[in-house]
Amino acid sequence: MALDLSILPLAFQFTSPGPILVKIGPLTIRWYGFLIATAVLIGVTLSQFLAKRRNVNPELISDLSIWLVIAAIPTARLYYVLFQWSEYALHPERIIAIWQGGIAIHGAIIGGIVAALIFARIKQISFWQLADLVSPSLILGQAIGRWGNFFNSEAFGRPTNLPWKLYIPPEHRPPELANFEYFHPTFLYESLWDVMVFTLLITLFFRGLSSKQALKTGTLSLVYLAAYSLGRLWIEGLRTDSLMLGPLRIAQVVSLLGIVFGLAGLGWLYIAKRPLPDVLSTFQGDRQRR
Repeated sequence: MALDLSILPLAFQFTSPGPILVKIGPLTIRWYGFLIATAVLIGVTLSQFLAKRRNVNPELISDLSIWLVIAAIPTARLYYVLFQWSEYALHPERIIAIWQGGIAIHGAIIGGIVAALIFARIKQISFWQLADLVSPSLILGQAIGRWGNFFNSEAFGRPTNLPWKLYIPPEHRPPELANFEYFHPTFLYESLWDVMVFTLLITLFFRGLSSKQALKTGTLSLVYLAAYSLGRLWIEGLRTDSLMLGPLRIAQVVSLLGIVFGLAGLGWLYIAKRPLPDVLSTFQGDRQRR
């Protein structure tokens, strides 16, 4: 006999109080911006702490964080706008309205990778070493930032009647689902998944410090890539607002590539027992051969 979950207490029913945290005169602070700022501050502090444990100058992380923020936020917005261009072409004034939501983590990751590669080249440090120090902070920041979707009543899943259902106001529902009130809280699913991945990365980090065999450079960033992508792959399948390229959900395509790249990289490190190519050395070697 099937269990009717709809009769369970609605103790976990989610309803957003709205996108505004506080408004004082002309000053408006939105939850979305507050959460992003909080994630950045916590992430920088954590990465500096991890850098000290790896005998890396924490000031290097402070400098890198500026590069990452400058690169990641605009590219996250650009990525989102490009795949929603039909909408933003009609309302170009909304392109810069990032406080209203609408950023894509994959765009932020792409921008961050490019910034980190340039930074590593300038500072003459391994890109993979930097990536390992930043990855735990990145996934923790994603767990915090996903709650911005909750306050904005966006990035939700298909209709559901589960006890932990999410109420979406009529003005935020897709036209084809206007008669439904409750939806899967995919922001919560991804936030919880991110916390689990963060726990895994931190556990690996400290075990690597205490064990006789240290983690190989690049391990944490590759585990992050594969583990996050695995969760995003199935969660994206529930969403009603996926960025699309024809019939394909872009986030699922990118997630599949992330899983393949992450697992292949780990196989290269631990099965083939070869170090990951140093991007800086490869670049310099190509330039010298020319």
